[in-house]
Amino acid sequence: MNRRWRVETALSSLLRERGIASLDELITILVMGKEPGLQNQVVEALLNNETYFFRDRSPFDLLSRHALPQLARKRAARKHIRIWSAGCSTGQEVYSLAMLFAEEGVKWAGWTIDILGTDVSTAVVDRARQGLYTQFEVQRGLGINQTIRFFEETEGGWRTVESLRRPVRFQVHNILEQPPHPGDFDIVLCRNVLLYLTNEKRRLAFDRLASGLAADGWLMLGAGETVIGQTDRFGADVEARGLYRRTDGEGAIEKRSGPDRRVAAKG
Repeated sequence: MNRRWRVETALSSLLRERGIASLDELITILVMGKEPGLQNQVVEALLNNETYFFRDRSPFDLLSRHALPQLARKRAARKHIRIWSAGCSTGQEVYSLAMLFAEEGVKWAGWTIDILGTDVSTAVVDRARQGLYTQFEVQRGLGINQTIRFFEETEGGWRTVESLRRPVRFQVHNILEQPPHPGDFDIVLCRNVLLYLTNEKRRLAFDRLASGLAADGWLMLGAGETVIGQTDRFGADVEARGLYRRTDGEGAIEKRSGPDRRVAAKG
């Protein structure tokens, strides 16, 4: 009952706008396919697009201290790193990742950095591509030096500078579908997305994320999310709490099959 109330609250504005009397009437219209485009409007209304630059700062510090230095060594021959931000919303996470590399420009000189942001919402992907934010959005999570360096003020708001947009791209994608580049991503971030899925859909999403990740890559989830009891495709990285490794891949993982059973493995 609580879940239905939350759905009705999220859709209340859309129901009024379209002159639909109730949630049951909306479901009937969707099933009968009477109004093309309504399904996308419903999806947009239900999505929680809360995000900001360097959200929960510690995950970005973890990437900087642990994952990126290891990738600098492992990928030294090819000098190419590919990162996927699944459920990227309006793009702040993607641009935050781009800032991590830009702030260590000398270290990453000569490297190709590809950062892909995906989201099921066309509207937020369009916004992310623009890289245009309000003053409030820019100030939320960024210091004055980062604002001056990475943004330029325009009539429409604060826009990311061209050098920050260069390594990033965005596309509409559902994490329940096949990943954009199977097996190619060195890091996959899927933060605060899976908790909105049913157990069955969450297992499928983990399968999709695993198939998108390189064998020695890392998965990062949100603070309230875990792989424990959710999937057997990932285990905790014993060297960096908060990051996960494919259980069939390389690297240090901790595979848990119960609250008291732990098996550590090294590839």
